[in-house]
Amino acid sequence: MRIPEFLATSLNNHSTSRHISTYDDVYNKCHNSPEEFWGEAADQLEWFKRWDKVLDDTLQPITKWFVGGEMNICHNAVDRHVNAGYGGQVAVIHDSPVSASVNKLTYKDLQDQVSRFARVLVNNGIKKGDIVLIYMPMVPQAVVAMLAAARVGAIHSLVFGGFASKELSVRINHCMPKVIVSANVGIEPTRTVNYKELLDAAISMSDHKPKSCVIYNRPGYPEAELIKGRDVCWEDSMSSAEPHDCVPVGAMDPLYILYTSGTTGMPKAPVRPSGGYAVVLNWTMKNIYDMSPGEIWWAASDLGWVVGHSYICYAPLLYRNTTVIYEGKPVGTPDPGAFFRVLQDHNVAAMFTAPTALRAIRKEDFESNHAQRYFFPSFRYLFVAGEICDHETLHWCRDTFRVPVIDHWWQTETGWPITATCLGLGEEATPRDQSIGKPVPGWDGKHSSYCISLWGGNGLQLMQCLIIMAVRVCGCVCVYL
Repeated sequence: MRIPEFLATSLNNHSTSRHISTYDDVYNKCHNSPEEFWGEAADQLEWFKRWDKVLDDTLQPITKWFVGGEMNICHNAVDRHVNAGYGGQVAVIHDSPVSASVNKLTYKDLQDQVSRFARVLVNNGIKKGDIVLIYMPMVPQAVVAMLAAARVGAIHSLVFGGFASKELSVRINHCMPKVIVSANVGIEPTRTVNYKELLDAAISMSDHKPKSCVIYNRPGYPEAELIKGRDVCWEDSMSSAEPHDCVPVGAMDPLYILYTSGTTGMPKAPVRPSGGYAVVLNWTMKNIYDMSPGEIWWAASDLGWVVGHSYICYAPLLYRNTTVIYEGKPVGTPDPGAFFRVLQDHNVAAMFTAPTALRAIRKEDFESNHAQRYFFPSFRYLFVAGEICDHETLHWCRDTFRVPVIDHWWQTETGWPITATCLGLGEEATPRDQSIGKPVPGWDGKHSSYCISLWGGNGLQLMQCLIIMAVRVCGCVCVYL
């Protein structure tokens, strides 16, 4: 396959010759010596108590990872970087065309807000193992709430902000949160969504009632009407809150519950343990996505989905990248050039989005007139997932973004990629059209029971994943009975 000139230039400027390990080396080591491999990966993070055993698979497929180890994912995503002298680096960029604003938080700012909101949660009765439900628009405060819950050892369940009261009530009834964190409004291109009214209606429908609701009031919009005895104001609570330290959390203790959409029936509720999840997400930013600490990363998704949890919040912060939270649309905020403006304005090195968003941009700007208004020389890779990227969109994106377009595959139940072109392991950034790459180290057909339990899930989900992998990667024909 002939490599387009601009792709060859991009690859030469970011040469794979600097990579020490190759895909085959790493995959074989992970396959043959999983305890050694993931133990070395875990050493890249800080632990309050080192594990006694990397892998306990005596009850396969129910496996345990980093047994006896204690850590805190918030400490590793925030405090570790501040302690290492990177407090002044920008951690979060909130780019919101719907509110005509751009705001930035450094790692020190993030530490301050997260530690004080952790105290707010504790003051409202939250302790280790309790559940905090988060129902918020795409604002930095949603990430602050996620990290604050993790900081005190609580389990967060962030619900997609596009769900109405009925869907929200189903999730409230199921996870039974002690505290709910929400906001006064969300902003859409043509309307304002009253989150507080939707929350109140959901609670009235639900058999379970939270002890408290913490409500964030977005500046410039009407303040939410608080219910006495239940609701507390985010701003008032934060103004007097003292910082709260990170608490040690067992490696197999739950970090979050993330509900699937429920489009095929009742939503599933995968529960993610904290230790293995932190280890693998930190590992992926270099080895799959070829990012370096300090670079700007943008996952153009929603925090309420697995991409948002893994690659807006946790992975980039663990790896000391700057993460972009985008509160807008691919088109209409204000035009099909929105994505290109973000790439230019924030010097984004790599982004992750769904083919659906790219098709919307292509439909509105087929000749790339809007795209040509922007210059983004820092941009190296465009990653897509969620569905196969069709041939026409793939080639339009290569020509328009002028970088390699890398498709890969995973799902809510796995939490991170199953198959990918591992750019950080020397894989060429020019896979064949509609390829979703090779099995990522940690996923294989013989020893994969240890993988699914590391990141959450169960044996049935794993079997389904492996069948689909065999079909899409190897071209096999599989029958599941």
